[in-house]
Amino acid sequence: MAAISAGSGHALPPVTLVLGGARSGKSAFAERMTMGSRRGCAYLATAEIHDAEMAERVRLHRARRDASWRTIEAPLDLAAAMVAETEQGAAVLVDCLTLWLSNLMHAGRDPGAETAALLRALGQVGGPIVFVSNEVGLGIVPDNALAREFRDHAGRMNQRVAGESDSVFFIAAGLPMKLK
Repeated sequence: MAAISAGSGHALPPVTLVLGGARSGKSAFAERMTMGSRRGCAYLATAEIHDAEMAERVRLHRARRDASWRTIEAPLDLAAAMVAETEQGAAVLVDCLTLWLSNLMHAGRDPGAETAALLRALGQVGGPIVFVSNEVGLGIVPDNALAREFRDHAGRMNQRVAGESDSVFFIAAGLPMKLK
């Protein structure tokens, strides 16, 4: 991990994807990777707080980051937020793509078209981007159509983002495995 940390004097690649399961350590890994960028760090949060449990999750994530981070809430318009936040070369951490996908589906937006727009926006960013996303396709087949649709959209989205990424990591039990 030190070899890729912006804080250790090594530049982040233009686009990185960090995948993993729930509570695998992917967000903390991505935060460590992004910290120390000479031009600042922005945290694009896609979560929407609808209950006390989610509020606690957000509180814990915020507590882990120091005051050098700028936090921007971008539950739907992620592409525009990425472009705006990297104008001065800042590193941007997007946490997470699967919550963004859930928001899109809830809003009735087309996940394929939104993913395509997100990938097009990568050509307009002025600093490195680190995406965090859940790998949801490793378990059993969900028992309902909505959950299967979400799993399928997430799998396709992750494949497309990985294809455009310069570096891809999979996190299991807090341990990173470099895939690309």
